[in-house]
Amino acid sequence: MTAQILDRENPQNDCDRAPSTYEQTFQKLAAAIPSQLKDHQHFTLSLSGEESQFTRFNRAKVRQTGQVRDGQMSLHVMTGDRTASITLPFTGNFETDWPLTQSALSELQPDFPHLPIDPYVVLPTTTAQNTSREVRSGHLLEATEVAEQLLSPVKSLDFSGLYAGGLSYRAYADSAGKRHWFETPSFTLDYSLFGNRLDQAAKGTVAGDCWDTETYRANVAVTQRQLELLSRPVKTVPRGSYRTYLAPDAVAGIIDTMAWGGLGEAALRQGNSAFNQLENGELTLSKKFSLREDFNKIGIPRFNNSGEVSSTQLPIIEQGEWANSLVSRRSAKEYGKSSNAANTSESMRAPAIAPGTLSEAQILSQLDTGLYLSNLHYLNWSDLVAGSITGMTRYACFWVENGEIVAPIENLRFDDNLYRFLGQGLIDLTTEQRFIPAVDTYNRRSLGGMWTPGMLIEQFRYTL
Repeated sequence: MTAQILDRENPQNDCDRAPSTYEQTFQKLAAAIPSQLKDHQHFTLSLSGEESQFTRFNRAKVRQTGQVRDGQMSLHVMTGDRTASITLPFTGNFETDWPLTQSALSELQPDFPHLPIDPYVVLPTTTAQNTSREVRSGHLLEATEVAEQLLSPVKSLDFSGLYAGGLSYRAYADSAGKRHWFETPSFTLDYSLFGNRLDQAAKGTVAGDCWDTETYRANVAVTQRQLELLSRPVKTVPRGSYRTYLAPDAVAGIIDTMAWGGLGEAALRQGNSAFNQLENGELTLSKKFSLREDFNKIGIPRFNNSGEVSSTQLPIIEQGEWANSLVSRRSAKEYGKSSNAANTSESMRAPAIAPGTLSEAQILSQLDTGLYLSNLHYLNWSDLVAGSITGMTRYACFWVENGEIVAPIENLRFDDNLYRFLGQGLIDLTTEQRFIPAVDTYNRRSLGGMWTPGMLIEQFRYTL
């Protein structure tokens, strides 16, 4: 019961396009920094920036709109046993940015001898792929088109949401000569439709690098259908265990919780992961469940914040068994492992869950009697080490009887163990994966998202 504009799996890479002013300025800064360093010092320089249109809607009217041009650099200076870092703005104008960078370096130098010793500093080195350049193409709405295109299909509806779209760029450079540049157009629209009752709200999301009006209209139609179902009398479901279908958005919420740090080598070694029992072979998940990083399908840079370039695919859990942890260069040094180009936080950047054999047409009939959950929120670990997750139902969740949607439900809290509901409790996954975009705009627009199917689970546990 969802529809989305999907991120293109094979976007056009215009790597022959002439470098933008942003790219030229970044390269000039990277070339100039060594002149300001002392003997035996190294540097890394990371950049995140955007030119974005933000438009907020409420009751099918524009309530706030504006354009943002912003960039931020993270500069690290290091020796074999010490590291200092500073964050500074990036305008894209070398005459402005270079004096700011020089000033930042001069601030770092006096404190350097007094910094604590860090035995796990990883100095920049050359790699097999020392340079990369990916410049993607797309087709976004012009700023003057946003209001008309988005509001035209929803003028008679109680529509609220946030459109964020424009150019994003990421870059990395260091003293070992690594140079990476990534640039892409992208947009997200995160919206809700509201009914007459306070508890009637259905959520929709569209995202990608090419706006398509017909797909957007189809998405709105699906969300309207959910809203119509929500107008039925609400059913109170007693706490207990029920066969449950988790739509892709709901699955994404669970995987986000599982994957944030818990799949990293440092978390495993420090006892801060729910996956120690899986890694040690003490427990397994269902053979139907596989999770991997897949940079072929998700539009984000493959280089990490150490300038390493990830493989296009990395299996994490393969047919229910542990395959690989995410290993950063720092963890590789600390724990004697080989890095697989994970970022410093060792969180997943391009997660994709393998599909199953359940067709979308069979979802309700296979669910038979139980709960259909479109979305979840407030997720957290209730017992991290044991692998228990809790959260709440949200937005268009329904009680189903004999393969038919009967009624929307009052919100429920679930609390279940991933080794159970992704183990013997996992009945099947849908044949179709959906792209669930990252819609965060904290500090800047997020890139990427997750590819996931829906899941049918036996006796999912609800505690409140």
